[in-house]
Amino acid sequence: MHDPVHQEAYQGHTIKIYHDPDTESPREWSNLGTLICWHRRYRLGDSHQFDNPEAFLRDLSGVSALRELSIEQLRDRAARKAILLPVFLYDHSGLAMNTIGFHCPWDSGQVGFIYVTLAAVRTEFGVERVTKALREKAEDILRGEIVSYDAYLDGRVYGYVIEQDGEEVDACWGVVGDYVTDCLPEARRAVPDHEPKQSTYSDMAQAHP
Repeated sequence: MHDPVHQEAYQGHTIKIYHDPDTESPREWSNLGTLICWHRRYRLGDSHQFDNPEAFLRDLSGVSALRELSIEQLRDRAARKAILLPVFLYDHSGLAMNTIGFHCPWDSGQVGFIYVTLAAVRTEFGVERVTKALREKAEDILRGEIVSYDAYLDGRVYGYVIEQDGEEVDACWGVVGDYVTDCLPEARRAVPDHEPKQSTYSDMAQAHP
């Protein structure tokens, strides 16, 4: 096994944090949103059959290809039926993704959308109407999915091993995010409560001859 990126003694145990290079994509998880991307060199997001953003927005909004509408108009129509966020990619010595864009105009640009239909939101949360508060909650969930996917693209995926007296007692892999703020606290929570060694009869006899 490769060297840990972090190691510490904690409550009578040893915690070791490792990079996890073999984890599955967060897009394989149970997600609220669907991530639709187009890129010449990379396969990103979820699989889909749309050749371009226009075809996707027409399908989502239910607008026929015979109607001449701009991308902005199609997006406005699609927003009536779904919660839709733009997705941007930064491609320079690695990949980064967000929903707000990057400052570099040469190595970044919009690569797709993440969305969830209003019908799916109503089903997921068991409501009849998508309120403003619920829409904002769904948007936060979609942004969180992009945060996880961004960490995956950047290789920020870790696992931990917990040892006691040199023996492995617990392990977990596929923790996405920063190892200090995400993986390490999870590992510490997984450490069994440290209990002092129970005194035996021989111990007590030696203490009180």
